[in-house]
Amino acid sequence: MKFEDYKIHEDIKKGVRELGWKRPTDIQYKSIPNILNSEDLLAVAQTGTGKTAAFAIPVVDQIYKKKKRQARYSGIKCLIMAPSHELALQIEEVIKSIAKYTSVKVLALIGGVDQEPQIRNLNKGVDIVVATPGRMFDLISQGHLRPHQIEILILDEADYMLDLGFIKDIKDIIIKLPKRRQTLFFSATINDKIKKIAYKIVKQNAIRIQLSPKDPVSRNIDHFVLFVEMDHKRFYLERLIAENPKAKIIVFVRTKVRAERVSKAMRRVDIPSITLHGDKDQEERVEVLHKFRSNKVDLLIATDVAARGIDIPDVSIVVNYDLPEESENYVHRVGRTGRGKRRGHAYSFCAIEEKHILEEIESFLQSEIKVIDLDKGDINDTLNINRDRTYDYMALVKDIDAFESQKKKKKKKRKT
Repeated sequence: MKFEDYKIHEDIKKGVRELGWKRPTDIQYKSIPNILNSEDLLAVAQTGTGKTAAFAIPVVDQIYKKKKRQARYSGIKCLIMAPSHELALQIEEVIKSIAKYTSVKVLALIGGVDQEPQIRNLNKGVDIVVATPGRMFDLISQGHLRPHQIEILILDEADYMLDLGFIKDIKDIIIKLPKRRQTLFFSATINDKIKKIAYKIVKQNAIRIQLSPKDPVSRNIDHFVLFVEMDHKRFYLERLIAENPKAKIIVFVRTKVRAERVSKAMRRVDIPSITLHGDKDQEERVEVLHKFRSNKVDLLIATDVAARGIDIPDVSIVVNYDLPEESENYVHRVGRTGRGKRRGHAYSFCAIEEKHILEEIESFLQSEIKVIDLDKGDINDTLNINRDRTYDYMALVKDIDAFESQKKKKKKKRKT
């Protein structure tokens, strides 16, 4: 089946064609008809399978057809709750592209930025709101966001929202919404806790769609692990980049300080990089993702703030510079590559002190990750024993001091 075959408005098909989408993915094929029929939905599918379009296409179609029948604006019709700023902005971008040739208006409401432009846009008339919980409740309490006419509630990355402790926020918003509404619950993983909460939110006769429950990772990804010393990881990263000069790469590290440290280590060997972590304000985070998406910089070093929901289709390699402490985060990290029908590669650098984490990840995946064996020649080539590294220790100390100093300056600036 092709998108052209769906009973959606031609103006929406035009937007879909411009995005280069011809045939629906499995989750889209199973979700779109049910959403068009106004069914409640509980959908579980791997990251990178096209969940955003699975709800965006039919929801835009429903709203657009109603607008064409109405003489005047009748309020916000759809609320999409997202767990992070980046995901909210990404959903907004996808919906704008799908609705490009329609009158449907979408707006992302996120914290960390001035709320006045958001209020002005709300007052102009918006059909779909994509919101993070904090800013959403701020604007509801101030009377700028009126949820009483919302007909569709969508929870995206619902499992992550619950992990972050947003269950109270979800319950609080449901009280404010009309009882007669359509609820769509989209999640990358499912367990008994999530099921219990989901069935309190969706109708009892909700359609349930679950794809590849036994294989949480896309089959388009090849997985490898290298056993290396913790202090040698940056040299292996340098070699991996050198051997893949045209690759777009995301490197995941455990902490903000480590992200800046690794980035500076790469710059010392003339490898440009940018960082993404929780210490960056929203404008900086948007700028970082813009540079990465537009290929101005091909190396992004990030904490797990970038592990969920961010769709950059041409990422060919993900590196677990530090193994994630939560096994599920491995799935979400590597899910940044191998998206759609593209092939991806995931490399994990495992130090001796991280082996127990690797075992937990393999247990979660129910499969072993292929080990890349390194002989002495490989190790010597990688470490390049002739390289002068007498500056390394002091340089790293300076990096940490500079990073902490920058944090203090930002905090002072925010207070003033």
